[in-house]
Amino acid sequence: VVSQVAAGDTCPSGQFSKSGQCCSLCPAEIRKCGEEDTKCAACPQGTFSASEGLGPCTPCAKCPPSIPTLASCTTTEDTQCECDSDFFFLGNFSLCAPCSYCGRGQGIIRECGPKGDTLCQRCSPGTFSEAPRSTKPCQVCTKCSDSEVEIRACMANSDTLCMDKQLHILSRPRLDETSNASRWPNMEDVTKEEASPAPGTPRFTAEDEGGSSNILAYVSVLAAVVLGLFIYVGYKCWRSCKQKRALSKARAAELSASPEGEKLQSDSGVFVDSHSLHDNQTSKGTNRDSKQDNRLYVNLPPHKQEEVERLLQEGGGRGWRQVGAALGYEPEQLDLFGRGEAPACTLLSNWAQKEGSTLGALCSVLAHVERPDVVTALNRPAQGVSVV
Repeated sequence: VVSQVAAGDTCPSGQFSKSGQCCSLCPAEIRKCGEEDTKCAACPQGTFSASEGLGPCTPCAKCPPSIPTLASCTTTEDTQCECDSDFFFLGNFSLCAPCSYCGRGQGIIRECGPKGDTLCQRCSPGTFSEAPRSTKPCQVCTKCSDSEVEIRACMANSDTLCMDKQLHILSRPRLDETSNASRWPNMEDVTKEEASPAPGTPRFTAEDEGGSSNILAYVSVLAAVVLGLFIYVGYKCWRSCKQKRALSKARAAELSASPEGEKLQSDSGVFVDSHSLHDNQTSKGTNRDSKQDNRLYVNLPPHKQEEVERLLQEGGGRGWRQVGAALGYEPEQLDLFGRGEAPACTLLSNWAQKEGSTLGALCSVLAHVERPDVVTALNRPAQGVSVV
């Protein structure tokens, strides 16, 4: 047994007879090793053996009725069935299966066909295959020429990578060449420089032209946006000026209709406030009709507004809150005004921004809430001033 184990490395079949002799391998035939050496015999009909060994013969495959028989079974080859292109006959399952492909770094050693599926083998040194799905053998690696430098050696999955020696743009020129260089370049050098621009200079290609067109498109869009913004700002300014002009015209018409501020010139050269004269003429018996006063509250003098707000703020049961309710404000809005320090000022300032906020309307509301003292303060005439 020890001798058999010791001689196992030199026995191709790995089996020994009882006498210790290495069993010989049989070609495509029946083989049996027992007390003596292997006795080989031809495979019986209906079986075959495609390789040498000691195993039994394999039964021959049978083509299905739908697949025609291309070659009958022999002692060394199985039955060959005719499948369509890119298919091979799979005898274990009695059907046509799609052919396999060799992967990257592998080459074909037997094409797919009647004899079976594709057989692939890894590319040996000096050959390569870069295709991920290949049906060709490995190709011979490229060798770099004398004017080229090898950047990467050939591998099973990629060819040799070479680069021209003159493309070393990072190398510095030698001192003797720079010192002996002429001051003015000749025409041949200029032609070469124009044909191949120096490193670092911009070079326009088809891709650069496409990028330039994209930049022009972006600049055009940006210019359109800026132009639209200028038009919008100009329109807003024009509209604002138009509104200001309309407001100034309305105020001018209001001031021209109001007796306050008018000056009358007498023959003696004395200027008298016409509102003062009017108040002096009507102070004896009648009061002005406050309902006909179309002056805006916002144009009331500041000291007059402060007096009205103070009276409403200091009022008892009928103060600014009742006036706000009469002006149409909701309780929630009045509660919001009441949170501030001067709710009467907040109320009247907010109301003055609305349309129809005239002194006549305010006097009507004050009369409705029984605040004649505030009405009197509103209609109290200002002191006339005379200048000689």
